[in-house]
Amino acid sequence: MDDPLVALRASIKSKLPITYTTADGTPTDALRNASHLVLAAPLTKSTPTRYKNSSTSTATNPVTSPGDFYSLEAVYLAWHLRDAPGGEYMKQMRENGLTAGFVSITERKAVVEWLEGNEVSGEKVVAIPGGTPPGTPPRGENPPLGSSSTSADPSSSPSKRRYEPDKKDLDSVKRIRQNEVELRDRNSVLRGTKTTNFSGVRVAFAAKVKKLKEAKTTATPAPSTSLTDPTLQSRKARPQYPIIIISSSPTALITMHNVKLFLQDSTFEPSSTARARAAAEGNPRPEDVIAIYRKRTNIDGSGRETEVQSRYFVVDSVEALSKFGGGEKAWERVVCVMTTGQAWQFRPYKWKEPRQLFHHVKGFYVSWSNDPPNTKIKDWNVTELKIDPMRRHVDKSVVAHFWKTLDTWTMANKPSLIKSS
Repeated sequence: MDDPLVALRASIKSKLPITYTTADGTPTDALRNASHLVLAAPLTKSTPTRYKNSSTSTATNPVTSPGDFYSLEAVYLAWHLRDAPGGEYMKQMRENGLTAGFVSITERKAVVEWLEGNEVSGEKVVAIPGGTPPGTPPRGENPPLGSSSTSADPSSSPSKRRYEPDKKDLDSVKRIRQNEVELRDRNSVLRGTKTTNFSGVRVAFAAKVKKLKEAKTTATPAPSTSLTDPTLQSRKARPQYPIIIISSSPTALITMHNVKLFLQDSTFEPSSTARARAAAEGNPRPEDVIAIYRKRTNIDGSGRETEVQSRYFVVDSVEALSKFGGGEKAWERVVCVMTTGQAWQFRPYKWKEPRQLFHHVKGFYVSWSNDPPNTKIKDWNVTELKIDPMRRHVDKSVVAHFWKTLDTWTMANKPSLIKSS
């Protein structure tokens, strides 16, 4: 039984116990400490199977293209953890060292169904090199009920004759497939079935744009035009929303993976967990500019309260900051810098010296509540944000303290940004 996929499928069908051993043959209870899976015989757990990990791959041989196929360990864990919730499943993948190349949550059901005998779910299984079709049982084992064999003898027993499907069954399956609803994600749902060409709109407005450009270059308006032209009087300045810069360090508690959930929803999620969840949803890399929305209550002189929604932008690099115009204009909108206490973070900034930087922007030092005091920041004008490692119900008070402190500083130093946000 040389093929690992056939061996695993046969063990599952026969309900044989699957154990693990180390390289020297010592049994072990933990798969992460093992190097082999014991099916009918010990097989290396990293051996590539014939199950492709991508529907777009054209590879047909796992030996020559192992990166296009799931490993034996990944396929086994998908079946072994078939009833585990999505979060627990991803946790087990990381604990077993499968940070990449594991069976995704959406693909897990198809893999489990094929291992348990459903041939329809094995569309990504390539044939065994040498012409053996996918799902062929090992030597000495009868083919599953309903399968066909090119070497079937018409004079053989009824159990080995070619299966002829019933016409009513075929009609029922056809009706079911016609009513099937294709599952879509948040990316594919935005794609239409027709290609829209807007070239007609461009042609229709080309003449108008040309006339406007000619009028702009030839017109010589009087100095008082801006005071008398109602169009210019009604034109409003573009809002200048405040900008928050966070550290790009991968060890930072607040990163581009979890900053929106923290500042907008007042919930802290570890960056590694947020990154893994986004990767499972098909978003391995975060946006370089993230918009944060928060509701703020204003009280006027008469005591009346009005609720407004403020917008902030979060970046973690000077390159992303340059998208807001770069230079002085972009830095004038920066109201806050979150730091991990590492001075290298400020090297590409406009103000490279921490004491000078935190004189122009509000600084926050983010750390765990049980971390010892950081002596590096004692001379920096920063406010400490302490995040509890375990108690998530205190996140709201931490975020509320952050916004209250930032609002007070912005109102005193850059009040125009408070009004425009």
